[in-house]
Order: sequence, then structure tokens, then C-alpha cells
Amino acid sequence: MLTSLQNPLVKLFRKLHQAKARRSQNQFLLEGTHLIQEALATSYPLDIVCYTAPWQQAHPNLALELEQRVERVELVTDALLEAMATTQHPDGVVAIAPQILRPPSPELEGIGLVVETLQDPGNLGTVIRTAVAAGVDGLWLSADSVAPDHPKVLRASAGQWFRLPLAVVDDLNAQLTNWERAGVQLVATSSHATVDYWSVDFTKPTVIVLGNEGAGLSESLQRQATVQVRIPMAGAVESLNVGISAALLLYEARRQREWGSKGVGE
Repeated sequence: MLTSLQNPLVKLFRKLHQAKARRSQNQFLLEGTHLIQEALATSYPLDIVCYTAPWQQAHPNLALELEQRVERVELVTDALLEAMATTQHPDGVVAIAPQILRPPSPELEGIGLVVETLQDPGNLGTVIRTAVAAGVDGLWLSADSVAPDHPKVLRASAGQWFRLPLAVVDDLNAQLTNWERAGVQLVATSSHATVDYWSVDFTKPTVIVLGNEGAGLSESLQRQATVQVRIPMAGAVESLNVGISAALLLYEARRQREWGSKGVGE
């Protein structure tokens, strides 16, 4: 059992709390039983797993599976695991995994999602979880957004991070240009639009383009959209959380693709 804070492995886990270290090491942290289970369920590789004795006793089958599938598994004290995790009250297991993004196919036939300059990790995690639930083909994220391997992104995605093809893109304008040339519909939300989002034909190959809550989309991406839509809002509400906006548009797209334009009960 590992007990010392000076152990090199403990130092590695603590180092990976920082985005710079995650980039240089090409590794990231997984914290909590659910994320570990989702990684195993999707056959995502794990480099190192550490857990406490109480966690091992509570999850004997999962602990055995980890011992069989992961090259290095270590038992650590409760105090040590708290120091290794980023959360205040970890549930007893943490892991290090290699960074392996699975990029979406650029040949879009269904629904794609583009998000620009999203800074809040909880919001990105929510967008990822929503995108998987709605059956999106992939997510393209601007390079100036929060890192997709941020621990809060992973937790907010509820493990769906492992199931969504995702790419970090340096030049979203070029990516949108390629789609436009291929005949893909580019749908952006705008407070100045006069078309409600449910009026768009989402049965066509479509990319939904969203910005962050504060500034919205950049002018250059807004101009590239082939369709501008609005999300009607009552009262003095000016904008919605990007996760909510994504859910509204993505589920309307799914509704149209699964049931056509028929209303409920028709």
C-alpha cells in the first residue's frame, strides 16, 4: 500500500491537476467509480489505477476487473487518494489515462455540433452528454475553449465523453467553409433571427454552431451560417445556457429525423 505523499506516483497524479502537465504528459485524470466504469465499458485504456481499501471492499468485482485489465494498480490510503484527486470528497478511486481523442468523420451525413470559445468545463460536459443522448455524429470544439480533458468536463459529461467523437479545431472558419462547399447546412442561433429553430429542416446534413453565453458566436462564424435561427424567450431573458440551447436544437433535429415533421400523437 502506498502511504507517502513523496511517492513519485502521487506527485504525477497531482501534476496532472494542471492543464499544462496534461498536455505535456499526454495523459489525464479520471476520478470516481462511474468514470472508471464508463472507461472500461467503452474499452478506453487506463495506464494506472489507484484505490483505497474501503473502495476495494465495496467494489470487489470492479477491483478485480481493473487488476486484470490495467497494467498498474495500486492500493493507497484514504489521505493519499484525497491528495491525488481534484475533488474535495473523492469516492475512493482515481486513474490516469492516455489522451486519445477520436475525431469525427469530416464527411457529415447526420448532425454535427460546433462550439466556439466555451470556457466553462461544466457547460462543456453538459454539451457532450446532451450530444451523445441526441445521437450527434461529432463535436468540433474551437482551440480557445476549455480543454476537453479537464476533470470537471469529464465529470459533467457523466462518462459520455468516451462515446462522443470529438475534435479540437484551430480554424473553425475553414472547417465551416469545407462543409458549406459540400452542401452541409450550417445553423447558428442569433438574437436577431426571425426564424424559429423548429422551422428548420434538420433532416438535411446539418451542423449546429453555438458560441458561449457571454459573447455568443464570433462575427466571422455568424456570417458563415447558412441559416440563422432564434430560440423564442419570454420576459426579459436574453440568452440561455449553451447546454440548454444545444439540447433544444439537437432534440428538434432528432425528432425530425426519427418522426419526420409530424406532431405528437399524429
